[in-house]
Amino acid sequence: MSQLLSVAEAQQRLLSVFTPLEIEMVPIAEASGRVLARAVQAAADYPSFDNSSMDGFAVRVADVHGASPEHGVTLDVVTDIPAGRIVDVRLQPGQAARIMTGAPLPPGAEAVIPVEDTDFNERQPGVHAPARVQIYRSTQSGENIRPRGQDIHMGELVLPAGQRLRPQDIGLLALLGIGTVAVHRLPKVAVFSSGDELVPVSSRLSAGQIHDSNSYTLIAQIEKYGGQAVNLGIVRDDLAAVKACLDRAVEEGVDLIISSAGVSVGAFDFVRHIVEQGGHLDFWRVNMRPGKPLAFGSYGTIPYVGLPGNPVSAFIGFEVFVRLAILKMNGDQTDQRSTQRVRITEPIESDGRESYLRAIVSHQAGVWSAHLTGHQGSGNLRSLVQANALLLVPSGVKSLPISAELDAWLLDSA
Repeated sequence: MSQLLSVAEAQQRLLSVFTPLEIEMVPIAEASGRVLARAVQAAADYPSFDNSSMDGFAVRVADVHGASPEHGVTLDVVTDIPAGRIVDVRLQPGQAARIMTGAPLPPGAEAVIPVEDTDFNERQPGVHAPARVQIYRSTQSGENIRPRGQDIHMGELVLPAGQRLRPQDIGLLALLGIGTVAVHRLPKVAVFSSGDELVPVSSRLSAGQIHDSNSYTLIAQIEKYGGQAVNLGIVRDDLAAVKACLDRAVEEGVDLIISSAGVSVGAFDFVRHIVEQGGHLDFWRVNMRPGKPLAFGSYGTIPYVGLPGNPVSAFIGFEVFVRLAILKMNGDQTDQRSTQRVRITEPIESDGRESYLRAIVSHQAGVWSAHLTGHQGSGNLRSLVQANALLLVPSGVKSLPISAELDAWLLDSA
């Protein structure tokens, strides 16, 4: 139990207990950011009819053959077609139809001549189509026409299972007439911070006290990656209080419990003790910096992750472990972390643990470079705020010279 696990092994063991949550149907207006549980296939072609891609005149190709600005061709305008209107007028030789962008193409039409290439200059709203129009250029079949099925064919896969729905995906669903989708239920994640030194942000500090920041950070992270946070507040360093908090999480029916602090080996670190009494711990120390005292197990049947109390350690522990669990419960099993290979602009010393160092990554003259945001202490939250990336120093590496290359997690685009 006391052996330090590698980050990779700890991730594997943690993720092995999570599965995608049950499926529910939700309206697309409420589905943004949710993960599709079932693939979406088109029930029809889109567009479902041939239509004009611009305002102009629908014509037969042969009727405008040889037309030019010097030698215009005059056609009879037999109908006027706004978007949303179907006409049953078939174009005959020598005929044209005024047509608006998106309007269905009339039978017999083969192309659309833009209004700019005609002598019809009355373009303000409410103006009726002319009786005749002069065309000043030739065309070819299909020009300025969006044919049926140009974008999507019936039966075609349009969105795969596991897709996290973006605004453009929601728009496509609406366009296809799909009003509800099958998604995985959002995971409920309980959060609490432990420690007698902690007070709410609304309270004035007394000597030796600090404001609880971890709860706010962790709730924001939970919501960022698609979870529903259940805030259990601050728990005192007391066995009964810790047990009551964990029991409340069970009563809330959460899918995961997260705590910050209380999982190390201090005389007042009660959380780990209560978890072991009411469940079990799989591991509680990981070969990483910051965040070595990270516990994983279960309380009752609910998975439990105990993060360190230092703010940066808690943040990074969440990003390395909890984030992946939430994504998996959501049905999103692809790690889409944005990573960039960078050159460091200063030497780096480490202690041999896999390290996640706060840094600023920039791109200049074709080179991605990174420098640290100052002191890397796990209580220095401001240096995390200043950072836009985490540099990943592999396990076993204790020293890196200037211009050494490392992978960096880009936090702002994660």
